[in-house]
Amino acid sequence: MRVIAGTSGGLRLFAPKSGVRPTMDRVKAAIFSSLGDRVVGARVLDLFAGTGALGIEALSRGAASATFVERDSQAITAIERNLAATSLSGKIRKQDVFDYLEHAPLTETYDLILADPPYERSSSGESFTDLLLYHHRLPSCLTTKGIFVLEKRPGERLASTELWEVVRRKTYGATETIFLQRKSGP
Repeated sequence: MRVIAGTSGGLRLFAPKSGVRPTMDRVKAAIFSSLGDRVVGARVLDLFAGTGALGIEALSRGAASATFVERDSQAITAIERNLAATSLSGKIRKQDVFDYLEHAPLTETYDLILADPPYERSSSGESFTDLLLYHHRLPSCLTTKGIFVLEKRPGERLASTELWEVVRRKTYGATETIFLQRKSGP
């Protein structure tokens, strides 16, 4: 696993031996190729950050800032280590993603939200994909023209929601990426 492009392009990233499923380099390259210049100057929110690879890729490609939300201590250590290795900086929140979303200041919005949640189900039995897509506060964390990039298992059904409009979908082996924007009002 490495940073694909930008100021830290080519640098290898550290990953803990367990507890994370880092985004494959080819998937990461495809996501950022699709985003193109939207990354430059963007405020980025990396949910279920794991190693921080997605947020770090955005910073390397010119994002203005990145906030990493992750609850696992080993993953937090990996993010800190990877930021140091790349000489990039970001804000790290050691917190459950849904707790973060519930308490995030409504004045703090992002141009790009990246989420690579666990493929297994939550403790309540729901998929993390559904929990994110139906979370009432998540759309308000995104700017009006912002993009929410969600990774999920290809076989997992994507429920329709009144909150999001699917802009793009693409499957890469064991990962499907979905680009979403906030739906406009009625």
